[in-house]
Amino acid sequence: MRKYLLTGAVAAAAMAGHANAQQVNIMTGPQGGAWYPLGGAIQSMLADDGISVQVMPGGGVANAQGVQGGQADLAFGNSISVVDALEGREPFQGKADNICLMATLYPQYFQMVAPADSGIATVEDFAGKRIVTQPVGNTAEQVTRAILQTAGLSYSDMRSVDYVSYSDGVGLVQDGNSDVFTAGTTIPASAIMDLANSTDLNVIPLTEDFIGRMRDEINPGYASLTIPAGTYPEQDEDVTVVGYMTQLIGRCDLDDAVVTALLTDMWEAKGDLATISAAMRDLTIEKMRDEGGVPLHPAATAFYDANQ
Repeated sequence: MRKYLLTGAVAAAAMAGHANAQQVNIMTGPQGGAWYPLGGAIQSMLADDGISVQVMPGGGVANAQGVQGGQADLAFGNSISVVDALEGREPFQGKADNICLMATLYPQYFQMVAPADSGIATVEDFAGKRIVTQPVGNTAEQVTRAILQTAGLSYSDMRSVDYVSYSDGVGLVQDGNSDVFTAGTTIPASAIMDLANSTDLNVIPLTEDFIGRMRDEINPGYASLTIPAGTYPEQDEDVTVVGYMTQLIGRCDLDDAVVTALLTDMWEAKGDLATISAAMRDLTIEKMRDEGGVPLHPAATAFYDANQ
């Protein structure tokens, strides 16, 4: 039995969704991040509504492209990438016109770590080093380039660059084949915790001035976030990093019944979702409907209006 009741047209839409089984595709993220298991949780929840969900890998940039192009019905996105897609900024070609917001979920922390004995303490120290980032199409790779650009560097200044999953990146650092690991996800990141189990790490900080230049020169959606001391082993001080918001996006023409069932299930199961991403512990209806520059799907607007 649903813990959160729907009313009027919203309830009718949800009932229609039960009566007519549907299939939707959701693009998530690399294994080792939070999006992949969250996609699996949504798959399980919507199965109870008679909606079959295919979970596909992806990344922030690729996911926005997938929704716009119709390859995905739903996807996780990062606020900076989604706004770039709507505005037609690189790496997107033309302004996206079929991306709508379902919910804003939690902040994402862009984290850079290096072995403690590497001598790497700042972004400027990356020059001549071996760096691990994610495949092109992932927001973390986009942010890696943005950080290097702000520091006056580029991939050509690196000794090598590997574009791999979080899991493979951890292996490269553990095996001594890379010097810097980057990830855009929640804290503590499971991939970084795995790495910390075998390697003493430095979490590379940014300054407020550096992040301000990223906002001014690259994307106004970047935010300053703090990784509290003690988040990772041997991390004795707070670390300032750049961040952005995780959003659940979808096609603007996605069936209202699917959207209603999705948001109802997510709101009812927010406690369970918080076990996957602790950052969702403080999720509220108000936070979920925060547009952040992305228009809400009409059924999402109706859901939030009915439940506030």
